[in-house]
Amino acid sequence: MSDPRHLIVVDAANVIGSRANGWWKDRAGAARRLLSDVAELTTRLPESTEITVVLEGAARAAVDGAEPSAPRMKVVLAEGSGDDKIVDVVAETDSHEQITVVTADRELRTRVEAYGAESVGPGWLWRQLD
Repeated sequence: MSDPRHLIVVDAANVIGSRANGWWKDRAGAARRLLSDVAELTTRLPESTEITVVLEGAARAAVDGAEPSAPRMKVVLAEGSGDDKIVDVVAETDSHEQITVVTADRELRTRVEAYGAESVGPGWLWRQLD
């Protein structure tokens, strides 16, 4: 029997903003570093796990038209609200038994949990990356 399919949706702005490491001086650079770390993480996760990273605002420049390539990692660019895009991703996903949203945003947690997703804080992802 195969592992249940698991989708992890990352609120990149919230995760990046959870560490005071100067990210605000170069939002696109901070997003590029996060994408690189997440791409590496996908190689250590079960093949049944996929990660979608949602970028908004200035952080969208991190991809500059070329998405980073990694197995089972997708980057979604939010034209408007990143939170709304995350809710859309969760609402439109029906091929995964488990959906985990990484964010500390209480309102967003409530919104995605209404679709059956669980939520974890940014510290959870940082621990996976370290």
